Amino acid sequence: MIGSRDEQRGSEAAAALAKEGVDAHFIQLDLQDHDSITAAAQTIAKEYNGLDVLINNAGISLGGGAAPSQLPMSDLKVTFYTNFFGTIAVTKAMLPLLLQSPAGRIVNMSSGLGSLTFNNDPHHEHAEFNLLAYNSSKAALNMATITFAKEFKDTPLKVNSGDPGFTATDLNGFTGHRSVEQAAVIAVRLATLDADGPTGGFFDENGEIPW
Repeated sequence: MIGSRDEQRGSEAAAALAKEGVDAHFIQLDLQDHDSITAAAQTIAKEYNGLDVLINNAGISLGGGAAPSQLPMSDLKVTFYTNFFGTIAVTKAMLPLLLQSPAGRIVNMSSGLGSLTFNNDPHHEHAEFNLLAYNSSKAALNMATITFAKEFKDTPLKVNSGDPGFTATDLNGFTGHRSVEQAAVIAVRLATLDADGPTGGFFDENGEIPW
């Protein structure tokens, strides 16, 4: 299932995957609409009787390159509503389905920009991107990963954050130097972890990332 708030774009994405032999289907899902989230969970329960993997891939960045002190509060709130609150709402709605799975997995697509360690290192490549809204929302998502992983540590469910790297997407005007295929590597890896795999961690394709 491919969740998207835009029906046309979601349907086009599902159709493109179908041409590659993937059994993909569009489902309407708007992170800022509680009814949409509830309906999506109900549809999945009815049609599939469960859910094995949830990949939370929503992400927006408002405010351009505004300095933290100059960022409008409205931009901060809207960014958090999608990147954090909306993602948590979807996760909570899907949890009953994921817990029915013998190997449920939640992958929160975060960012190296959400790493406090990277941001606090003046020599790190991420340090120059001093984005209050986006960076802090992804740091908050990382904390959510830890707390959910702790809650369900005695179950088969595993919850991890993944960093896709600087990928060419709408978010950055396709200026990223990584392809979507490269970015998907960590998502697939975390979605298909064995029973002895990690939970409550932050990873890219090369290994663990500091918080």
